[in-house]
Amino acid sequence: MTINWARFAEIVRSHERFLLVSHVRPDCDALGSELGMAGVLESLGKRVRIVNGQATPPNLAFIDPAKRIGVIHQTVQPAELADIQVLIILDTSAWQQLGPMSDFIRAFASKRLVIDHHVSADDLGAEDFKDVQAEATGRLVVEAAEALGVKLNAAMATPLFAAVATDTGWYRFGSASAVTYRTAARLIEAGANPAAIYRDLYEQDTLGRVRLRGVILSRVTAELDGRLAHTYVLKDDFAQTGSLPSDTEDVINMALAIKGTEVAVIFVEQGSGGFKISFRSRSQVDCSQIAERFGGGGHKAAAGASLPGKLAEVQPVVLDAVRNAMG
Repeated sequence: MTINWARFAEIVRSHERFLLVSHVRPDCDALGSELGMAGVLESLGKRVRIVNGQATPPNLAFIDPAKRIGVIHQTVQPAELADIQVLIILDTSAWQQLGPMSDFIRAFASKRLVIDHHVSADDLGAEDFKDVQAEATGRLVVEAAEALGVKLNAAMATPLFAAVATDTGWYRFGSASAVTYRTAARLIEAGANPAAIYRDLYEQDTLGRVRLRGVILSRVTAELDGRLAHTYVLKDDFAQTGSLPSDTEDVINMALAIKGTEVAVIFVEQGSGGFKISFRSRSQVDCSQIAERFGGGGHKAAAGASLPGKLAEVQPVVLDAVRNAMG
């Protein structure tokens, strides 16, 4: 899909004050895209704020050393954003994913833009700059920088490299293409240090995170001759293992790594109740279509949704939908 970056550049050049937002439970693609875009805009002399609906997870805090990403109603109040001219939503096109930021965005009367690569989409009342074939929103930010004539530096390249690397499973997913590797090369040339980023991402586990991973993996159930693997996490598990909800990130990929597994599902109980469900596929099963049945969305190979209720209520309904999709 071709994005009209000339139009994006026109909007940027004709405005001065920008707000960048992304989805709840922010991952590296969300955070890295925000920070990279902030650097791009600020290099043009623009004023930029970054405010999300939830705080940056502790295990990803390295990506924001200046601690510039705010949290609505916590570190930033809506009144402080009254002078914003352009709101840019990155790495999501869904109201549900915007969480506590959604009320502010609905009330925002000025220009809204979306930069995203997800298939699932709501009408956010925004001008879209989307490419659902792109492997990461971080790569789209690199394209935006090029369209604006901005030369990337290390401060921009580091979070953008983390964004692209994580959304491609460190370049091992099928979404990684020749363009992905060329983008990575550009980011390294601009100052990104892959070894340091990998260490910060994957070699800083807490004891609680390791213990939680053990609990999750001990609950993996395989069915359909091993083609489907699923597991779950309960609220009490975090306290018992000394871990955080953000420590569930990427554990589902360990279930998908089991030989013969085509689809993996994890149910994560939320502090406020209900469950966040993540789907992964390395087959023809489209995770985004399953997630959309439950009000969520994402990509063919990776998607998510949230449902109210207890595990005994949520799990059978979701797994039935997965089984039907798998045939």
